[in-house]
Amino acid sequence: MKSLMTLWMLALLVGGLISDAAAQPAARQRPAPTGENRATPIDRIKPAAGFAIELLYSVPADQQGSWVNLCADDRGRIYASDQYGGLYRFAPPSSGQPLDPATIEPVPAEIRAVNGMLWLNDSLYVGVNDYEAKIASGLYRLTDSNGDDQLDHVELLRELKARGDHGVHAVLPTPDGEALYLVCGNSTQMTELADGSPVPEVWGEDHLLPRLPDGRGFMRDTVGPGGVIYRASLDGQSFTAVAVGFRNIFDAAINQDGELFTYDADMEYDFNTSWYRPTRINHVVSGGEFGWRNGAGKRPDFYADTLPTTLDIGPGSPTGMTFGYGAKFPPRYQNALYALDWSWGKVYAIHLEPRGASYQATKEEFLTGAPLPITDAIIHPGDGAMYFAIGGRRVQSGLYRVTYVGDADTTPVPAKVTTTPERTLRHELEVWHGRRDPQAVDFAWPHLGDSDRHIRWAARTILEHQPIESWAASALSEPDPAIAVEALLGLARAAGVCPQHRSEETPAVDRQIGKRLIESLLAIDIERLDSQRQLTLVRTLQIVMNRFGRPEPETVARLVERFDPLFPAASREMNWLLCETLVYLQSPTVADKALGLIAKAATQEEQIEYARSLRMLTAGWTLESRREYFEWFLRAASFTGGASFEKFIEFIRNDALETLTESEREQLAELLERKPVKKSPLDNLGEIFADREPTEWTLDELAEATKTGLVERDFERGRKMFAASACFACHRFNNEGGMTGPDLTTAGRRYSPRDLLDHIINPSKEINEQFSSVVVLTDSGQLHTGVVVNLNGNNITLNTDLTDPNRRVTINMNEVESLEPSKVSAMPEKLLERLTQEEILDLVAYVLSGGDPQHPSFLAGGE
Repeated sequence: MKSLMTLWMLALLVGGLISDAAAQPAARQRPAPTGENRATPIDRIKPAAGFAIELLYSVPADQQGSWVNLCADDRGRIYASDQYGGLYRFAPPSSGQPLDPATIEPVPAEIRAVNGMLWLNDSLYVGVNDYEAKIASGLYRLTDSNGDDQLDHVELLRELKARGDHGVHAVLPTPDGEALYLVCGNSTQMTELADGSPVPEVWGEDHLLPRLPDGRGFMRDTVGPGGVIYRASLDGQSFTAVAVGFRNIFDAAINQDGELFTYDADMEYDFNTSWYRPTRINHVVSGGEFGWRNGAGKRPDFYADTLPTTLDIGPGSPTGMTFGYGAKFPPRYQNALYALDWSWGKVYAIHLEPRGASYQATKEEFLTGAPLPITDAIIHPGDGAMYFAIGGRRVQSGLYRVTYVGDADTTPVPAKVTTTPERTLRHELEVWHGRRDPQAVDFAWPHLGDSDRHIRWAARTILEHQPIESWAASALSEPDPAIAVEALLGLARAAGVCPQHRSEETPAVDRQIGKRLIESLLAIDIERLDSQRQLTLVRTLQIVMNRFGRPEPETVARLVERFDPLFPAASREMNWLLCETLVYLQSPTVADKALGLIAKAATQEEQIEYARSLRMLTAGWTLESRREYFEWFLRAASFTGGASFEKFIEFIRNDALETLTESEREQLAELLERKPVKKSPLDNLGEIFADREPTEWTLDELAEATKTGLVERDFERGRKMFAASACFACHRFNNEGGMTGPDLTTAGRRYSPRDLLDHIINPSKEINEQFSSVVVLTDSGQLHTGVVVNLNGNNITLNTDLTDPNRRVTINMNEVESLEPSKVSAMPEKLLERLTQEEILDLVAYVLSGGDPQHPSFLAGGE
């Protein structure tokens, strides 16, 4: 009889979280047969120092499903929702006691698939996202119809069309309690908006060069503005858009300053491309746009028509959020924002600090487990504990409680509203959002040139709500270049129409405004602008040409004459924009310049970005530059990335082939027909240093060298060594590289030079539990070794090659003969043996610097 490998047994064995006794079996262990529903044991979950965790309840899947949302009512009772079923209610048990199943009541209301809950005004407001379409998705209100303390009346306040995971999610109260925030992912169709919506309806795709669709077809026909956070009246009759441009936001939270934050998802198919954006904490401001577009069209943070992230987290699957207000925790944790990651089994404590009109943030791991598919968390108003649930996608669900048992003071921290002059000004500007007022332009205008990006955004949003004729002339003639670039960006968005958003009802764009916009941009001396506004100028030009059409040949020539000498620039961000722009303009010099940047680029992300732009170029090629470009595709076949990565490279190459002349095709025929030889990053490492004899470096000698050798190091060589040594294949660093190993961006805060070298030279000495491998033997005799990367129902998925995130195998846990941890790190040994001591010191300095060229290691004398 086959044994059932339940999630709790997987937790006993995966992730390096097992006991020493279990880690040393004489023979492979076969999971014991069991029919129990049992959630991850608490000794497999690591909380922050001083905190304790209780497993209160393992949810019987066949009776109560898999829980994805929690909420407390005004009597302290907790509601839990089954992702594919109904609601349950219970009182939290006393300290040290489990939850008695007999106390769990099914909620009689005929509701299902609740993804968000809020108790307000004796009502339970819920966001329904029904994957199986048995009821309408949307915003509902549940009430007690007859005073018997049972929610039995269901009222649909607003239906929203949604599909899949990216639908209708959390419900929150606005700071004044007079309305609701409704959080929706990017597969939710925009609902009808009332007048006064803070987001001006001027959104577009705004790709100067044709967008690459997702290689697997995911949401390829979905256009912006993407996911939305709405403000909804309590009766659901009025909806306005607070902010747009999200991917798949599941929850949000409001701090004591009344500011809204959300945790947005990445697109794992995009891993290792230039357009990949990690999961991120976003400060959600009035009229905000956060840049999600499908395929390769996602806007990077440096685009002036998107707002930047507050904190990049990294690969993951964001779920719930809550602030720690009311928790019986030490002060640092009472004020923290908790962000939950389903796939990596983590709760992050995000520590926010005011900065200008927004915030800056750092993160720490508050708790982590394996597996721990954590879905939602609340701070209970009665006992001050954190309650969290695991579940979702029909995996084993459970309810846990987190309390503080350390020695630090847990006295409640008085609520304190912080403010800054910049944030106060931003709020004064936001009052005008969604309003047409004759005084609005004069109020906003001087703030278009502010040094704070959020203030500039708030001011420009005011303009985009006003009649164009009331401010277009001022924008086109503004003498202050800092104000001018922001005003011209607003005019391009408000007066132009993105081609993908045009319909038969859309009025034709006034091409004269487009011409005048270009003339105004050409009149600005770009050297008088700081680096941010230089980016704004070039990005504005892109939007003008996208929305108003290609300029006339004479104007194209003037634009090439103006911008061609600026490329290549000092920053990668400007090179991104200039390469796109000059390819669109068909500059005769951009091919050679971009190929030079590709040759010097240390990472595949940077190379891919220039190659993506060059695919649309027809001018300025020579046979040799064409050859160099298509030889790059042979090397790129060895690059690794997300599930759509190979298709993206294929799409780039196919577009490039379309630009070849018949003569070029004939002369390059052999090259074009040549099949690439795929090589792993480790194979490439051997080839790069093939002419070198290996050196058996010892930890002691390299650690000794770092004591005096980490000064005046070479930053660029350190970055090249990071790439050449295959580090980028598995590790993320400053939002580049793989996701199958730990993110090394903050390694300098965690490791001394000796510790870092020890991890490299002796990778199996101490294995990060999140990335440790397991060895699985199936009943059919197949042996698999890899890192657990996904759970779905009764299946586990292993990544069997950390240098290739797509090398995966999915195993039914009912067919597992044995499963045990691997004592060997997936990180290979001897990565440094082909490097010289000087190169190793540059590499160590680069990693410990966090990618900061101004780190003392790169300055003369270490100053």
